[in-house]
Amino acid sequence: MRLLVVDDDVELRDLLVRALERDGHVVSAVATVALARAALSAGGVELVVLDLALPDGTGVDLCIELRNARSAVPVLMLTAHSEIAERVRALDAGADDFLGKPFAVAELRARVRALGRRAVRLEAHERPPALVHASTLLDCTERRARHAGKPVKLTAREWTILEILALHPRRLVTRGTLLSEVWGETSAASAASLEVLIGRIRRKLGDTLIQTVRGEGYVLEAKSQRVGATRRGQEK
Repeated sequence: MRLLVVDDDVELRDLLVRALERDGHVVSAVATVALARAALSAGGVELVVLDLALPDGTGVDLCIELRNARSAVPVLMLTAHSEIAERVRALDAGADDFLGKPFAVAELRARVRALGRRAVRLEAHERPPALVHASTLLDCTERRARHAGKPVKLTAREWTILEILALHPRRLVTRGTLLSEVWGETSAASAASLEVLIGRIRRKLGDTLIQTVRGEGYVLEAKSQRVGATRRGQEK
């Protein structure tokens, strides 16, 4: 993958570049929001490792810019703060994953692999069909969502969760399956991130789309439907 590392700590930035290049990635690195914005505008970036605190702004602000521009590039946010509030702030800004400093480089490499693996796996198989539930439409092929007649922006990780659930509509998908498929691990941190993202999806697409089976997992309460038929119905 083509990665962009954004961090103003020279030693950490160089360490991450070397580690990620050893995994076969093509890595660019910058130290500011302005330089990151320029690199992203040039195109070709497939994943961003983004520090929260930067000299000319914050990773949260840059992440919000990306999502407002409808960019679905996966973002792994780094921060020296490990409180739940900071994790929620990063995820609400549109980050796909969160890693608190200090961290093991091996864990960061694993999280990068997990983010990249999701897209590859879904592209290798036929994506789920269009699904509808109440006033929500999910078009997994084109990654477009509508709720109450309005388009809804979803992050890459939110789509990944929905697509995994959509492969088994109206059937239980265990928390362990989601954690393994989306994060590549079943740690407490990834479990907390899953809960945050499920809550964020519900806020965007309605409380009844995803049902929680306490202690087990989640069920996507949606039915398959042809996209064309759905759109004609909405236009009436």
